[in-house]
Amino acid sequence: MTAQAKGAGRVSAEPNSAVGEQPSAKPKKATKGSTRTSAKSPVKGAGAAKGSAKEPAQGKETSKGPAAGAKGAGGAGAKPESRLAMVRRARRMNRELAEVYPYAHPELDFRNPFELLVATVLSAQTTDLRVNQTTPAVFAKYPTPEDMAAAVPEELEEIIRPTGFFRAKAKSLIGLSTALRDRFDGEVPGRLADLVSLPGVGRKTANVVLGNAFDVPGLTVDTHFGRLVRRWKWTEQEDPEKVEAEIAAIFPKSEWTMLSHRVIFHGRRICHSRKPACGACPIAHLCPSYGEGETDPEKARKLLKYEMGGYPGQRLNPPPDYPGKAAAPMGAV
Repeated sequence: MTAQAKGAGRVSAEPNSAVGEQPSAKPKKATKGSTRTSAKSPVKGAGAAKGSAKEPAQGKETSKGPAAGAKGAGGAGAKPESRLAMVRRARRMNRELAEVYPYAHPELDFRNPFELLVATVLSAQTTDLRVNQTTPAVFAKYPTPEDMAAAVPEELEEIIRPTGFFRAKAKSLIGLSTALRDRFDGEVPGRLADLVSLPGVGRKTANVVLGNAFDVPGLTVDTHFGRLVRRWKWTEQEDPEKVEAEIAAIFPKSEWTMLSHRVIFHGRRICHSRKPACGACPIAHLCPSYGEGETDPEKARKLLKYEMGGYPGQRLNPPPDYPGKAAAPMGAV
C-alpha cells in the first residue's frame, strides 16, 4: 500500500493551511551586528552530525556569542522589527535548525495511516513515548478499523489506560473505526474534510495524519510549536488555526512539514516551557527571548533532553538516521 510505505518512513505533518493573515503586532528588531558577532552554539555542530548520539551537546563554545546576539535581537530600546526583517530572521532560524536536526521526524511509532491516526488520538494529554509504549498491544489486538470497531469498550479502555483519559479515547477510537468501516471501506481517507468528520478527530490530528502518512505539506501546531513561534516573535496569536495561517505566510509551502518537525524537536530538547536551555541553544543569537532560561553553558547543557542530553528518544522504533537511542518498551528495566 502506497500510503503505508510513506507512513513508515520519515515524512511530515499538516496540510490545507490558510496563508492570508499577518501578525497582529510587530515584534522587536535586532540591533546592528546582533548576528554578526554571535558564536554558533556547541549543540549545533554536534546535532548536525548524524552519528553523534553520545555527546551531541559537546563541542567548542564561547560564552559571549549567543548572549551578545540575543541582546541585540530584542533588547530594551531596540527599534521595532519590520515584517521583512522578521521573515528573514525566521527563515534563517529554520535553516540553522535544519543543520541541528537533519534527522527530525514524527515521534510516534506507526506502520500505516490507521496506526498513525490511532496513535495521534492517543497522544492527547500525554507523551509520545507513553503512546509508543502502549500501541504495540493495541495494534496486536486491533490491527484494522474493522477489528477496533468491534472492540469491547472495557477491554480497549484497559489497554490504553496508561495514556490517560482512556474512556473518552476509547469512545473516539471505536467511533472513528466504525466510521472508517462504514463510510470509507476500512481505509483512512486522504482529505482533511473527511478526516475531521471522524469522531474525535480535529484539524490538528487530521493534519498530522495527512502530513506523515500521505506526504501532504503542512504545519503541525501543537503546544511546542505554538509556544516557540510566539517566543520567537513570529506571531502573537494563541488560536492554533491563526498561528498556522501566520506561520504559513512566512515560509514557502515546501518547508512546512520539516519546519514543524524541527520546531517541535527544538521545543522538546532545548527550548523547554519552564526553563529553556538558552546557554546551549544553537539559535540563541537569533532569539528575541534569550535569557528567559538558563544562560550559563554548563548549567544549560544539563537541561538538554533526549539525544541532545545523551538519553533515549521517544520512539521504540526510530528512523535509521536517528542519532539517539531507542526508547524502552513499557515495563522494561
